[in-house]
Amino acid sequence: MAMPNPYMSYQEHSVLTASPIDLTLMLYNGCIKFLSRAERAMQDMNHQGANEALLRAQDIMLEFIVTLDMEYEISRQLNSIYEYLLRRMIEANISKDASIVRECRDMVTELRNTWAEAVKLNRGHAG
Repeated sequence: MAMPNPYMSYQEHSVLTASPIDLTLMLYNGCIKFLSRAERAMQDMNHQGANEALLRAQDIMLEFIVTLDMEYEISRQLNSIYEYLLRRMIEANISKDASIVRECRDMVTELRNTWAEAVKLNRGHAG
């Protein structure tokens, strides 16, 4: 019988109890992590590892796309960015081009930092 992994239990609990705002931040962080893994795998000529990491990053982008509320202008703008990132990730996976992965990681990092700053400002005004 396998022993439960405390880290995995903690991680699962964190996701299940996170607010939508915090979950968005977690998804951005996860996407950055998978893009970094893909880049390292490409540098190591580990095509399978790069593929798996890029597929995970693409799944996160798809999650962002399908959860946007297109009633808002900001959602339409984010949709364009997310679709661009998704296309570039697919292109990077096909060509195994680490420079495209870096471009995507930099863009996602910028989105994450902007989101984190907006959350911080919002929480500062909420009290």
